[in-house]
Amino acid sequence: MLSPAPRDPRPIRESVLADIPVAELTEAYLETLQLLERMHRLMLDLVKDEFERLRRGDLTPVQAMILYNLGEAEVSAGELRSRGMYQGSNVSYNLKKLVAMGYVHHERCDLDRRSVRVRLTPDGQEIRDQVRQMFIRHAEGLAMSGVLEDPPLDQVNLQCRRIERFWVDQIRYIY
Repeated sequence: MLSPAPRDPRPIRESVLADIPVAELTEAYLETLQLLERMHRLMLDLVKDEFERLRRGDLTPVQAMILYNLGEAEVSAGELRSRGMYQGSNVSYNLKKLVAMGYVHHERCDLDRRSVRVRLTPDGQEIRDQVRQMFIRHAEGLAMSGVLEDPPLDQVNLQCRRIERFWVDQIRYIY
C-alpha cells in the first residue's frame, strides 16, 4: 500500500486548493496510483489466462506484451523499452529469450554495431495477433456493458496522459 506523499515545497495552484482540500486530493491521487498498478497486474493476468486457454505455455505475459508492443516496427531494444511498460522485467533478457524461441528476429545495425534492431518473425506476429484479438474482445465487452461511457474513455485517457506528462516533468525537474 502506498504511504502518504511527502509535502512538496513547491506551491500548489490556488484554484486546486479552493475546490478540493489537499488531503482529499492526495487521497484521490494515491488511489489512482494503486488502481493503475492493480490494473497493470490484472492485464498481465488476463494475458496469462488467455495463453493458458490457448495452451501456449512457452511465453510469459511480459514477453507476450513485448511482442504486442513491437508490432510491425523494427526498433532497437531501447526504443521498445520506451514504448511499453515492463514492470519488474528486463527487456534485454526477454528479447534474448524471444529470439531463442523464434518469435523475434534481431540483427546488428550497419551504422552502429553496438545497436541491435529487432522485429517480429511470422510466429511473433501470430502471438501479437492473438493478444490484439483478446484486447478487441475486451473492448467490445466493455462497450456493451456501458462501462466506457461515463466518463468517456477518451477523457480518462486524456487525464492519464496529463499525469504521465506531469511525471515526466517531475523526473526532468529532479535532474
